[in-house]
Amino acid sequence: MNKGASVVVIGAGVTGLSTAFWLARDGVDVLVLDRSPVGREASGRNGGGCSHHFSPLFPEEQRLWPMMDELLGYPTEFVPHQISISMSRERQHLYRRTVESAARHGFVMEELDAQTVRDMVPLAGDNMLGGYYSHFGGKANPQRTVQAYAWAVRDHGGRVKQNVTVTGFERAGDRVSAVLTDQGRFECDHVVIAAGPQTSNLAAMLDVDIPTRAARAEMIVTEPLPLMPHTGVDGNGLYGRQTLRGNLAYGGGPHEWVDTEAVPGGGRPSSPVAMSIAQRVAQLLPKAAHARIIRNWAGIIENTPDGRPVLDQPEPWTNLTVGIMSGVGFGLSPASGRALMQLVTMRRCDFADLSTLRLDRFSDLEPDWDVLQGWTPIQRMAG
Repeated sequence: MNKGASVVVIGAGVTGLSTAFWLARDGVDVLVLDRSPVGREASGRNGGGCSHHFSPLFPEEQRLWPMMDELLGYPTEFVPHQISISMSRERQHLYRRTVESAARHGFVMEELDAQTVRDMVPLAGDNMLGGYYSHFGGKANPQRTVQAYAWAVRDHGGRVKQNVTVTGFERAGDRVSAVLTDQGRFECDHVVIAAGPQTSNLAAMLDVDIPTRAARAEMIVTEPLPLMPHTGVDGNGLYGRQTLRGNLAYGGGPHEWVDTEAVPGGGRPSSPVAMSIAQRVAQLLPKAAHARIIRNWAGIIENTPDGRPVLDQPEPWTNLTVGIMSGVGFGLSPASGRALMQLVTMRRCDFADLSTLRLDRFSDLEPDWDVLQGWTPIQRMAG
């Protein structure tokens, strides 16, 4: 039935579903709408990283991840801690900055020599300088986690409607009174837009400008290999993990900038980026260089000009909240969903300072900011 809800969340990725979970858990009547199945874009197609030390949400992210299986009631396959391998002195310098950043929050990264890394990561080789062991963070299964959020929303009385496309909004003064879709009208007291790369387009229907550009996030998956003692291993510009079955699942730029509507609802064909990822995985883990690639995925991620999320309630609307994560939505989802829930219910977040994530930081942005940064869609040859 096309029944509205107290809160309508647009977007069934991890950010929207996490927001809906925390709302439903708090007793709020919530409905999630998405034009695709849950986790269709990058939420279900990423490296599963759960550590974002540069974010004001980092402490809450780290507090919540070890609890998520119990809170949701379903497995996320979260595995704590991770190893970062240094392939160059430049990367080693960047990791040392990460050590300092994590330490400011009270978290520890332990420096490892090359032999210790090889002992902990048997697939590593002799072509690295060493690494760091993070006594925090970890990895989870994106597909499992997205489904866990969706089921938990349902278990707490919320609803998730897939394959419903939002076409507009009804307004009543400074309020959004209803969400219009290709399957009817849904009345609401509050709207949350957390639709990944579609967030900007949807916000524009309410005259809210959120500057973003879309890019493909591509992942490759190998055949299963013997399980390593530590399955969360990053480095060489890659993010990823070894799955419980032994597959290596890795991704990492460079971004391929795209038009989000080029293939609406269609497939995500592989690109030359996948070849680069495969080469770098073989460099990072030389003893896995023989492994066959059995599949690859691509999802679309949104990117803000400064690479940081937007969690805000933009003027002039009194019942609109937006959440756009700029490519770091999965790992931060337990904390970002809780922060968005508090914005909806209290108009503030009591566990993190969200002032640096406000939308108005882009008020003086250059009109051609995307061109200046080289973030323009590629032009493909026909045929």
